[in-house]
Amino acid sequence: MRKYWELLISQIKVDTAYIAWYWADMFSSILRLFIMYFFWAAVFQHKHDLSDISFESMITYVVLAMIMESYITGAGTMLAHNIKNGDIALELLKPYDYLTKLQFMDLGSKVSGFVRASIPVFLLGFFFADVQLPATPGGFLLFIISFMIGICIGAQVDLIIGVFAFWTVNIWGLRVLREAVAKFFSGALVPLTLFPDWFQAISQYLPFQSMIYVPVAIYTGQIPAGKEAYLSVLTQCVWLIITFISVRIIWSQAIKKVTIFGG
Repeated sequence: MRKYWELLISQIKVDTAYIAWYWADMFSSILRLFIMYFFWAAVFQHKHDLSDISFESMITYVVLAMIMESYITGAGTMLAHNIKNGDIALELLKPYDYLTKLQFMDLGSKVSGFVRASIPVFLLGFFFADVQLPATPGGFLLFIISFMIGICIGAQVDLIIGVFAFWTVNIWGLRVLREAVAKFFSGALVPLTLFPDWFQAISQYLPFQSMIYVPVAIYTGQIPAGKEAYLSVLTQCVWLIITFISVRIIWSQAIKKVTIFGG
């Protein structure tokens, strides 16, 4: 396990080594924050609420959803890239589990991203854009747990897309489709409660709402604290297990296609 932690730390060092990119990413995230704030301020200009959601609750939701959306992809892109350029052959010869390595390196990038962009965006949102704190410490703790599970589900779904690079010439189309579907069904744009009932019913049978909507809705109180919130987290755990097993099954079939010459 130590080698994976070393890879995680090395990835953080790589990410922080490029200062210009570091500040550009922070500036980009802050700019998106203010764009969303003024957009929703215009929407609520003559309204007190939208489907029983207040302006403060809505802006809290969209800011947190924006933060979470940046964490649900990563490892799959590197996997697909290594498959396409042939580096996967060398990776499979090295003394580590390749998927675990990718996930730890991805976690390193997310840790640096959390410090670089998420903390500044949340603090600016809290002090200048009416972002609210959770109602109770217990709700905040449950949000953190749900947040971590949501990120893990996103990483597994991203890996599934990446593995398909073994069978496709290019996974660009799959990634575009996946991002479009995830944006709607995960609640990354607006709360799922604003969509029609049939749309909400479909989303319950997909893993995407467990990636963003559930954690953020627990934070904002749209999923009430107590039994409903615990059931939502339990559902997330089920989706995490399903996606994790799916990745391993697809991966075990995919590497049978790899033939390595020489060595």
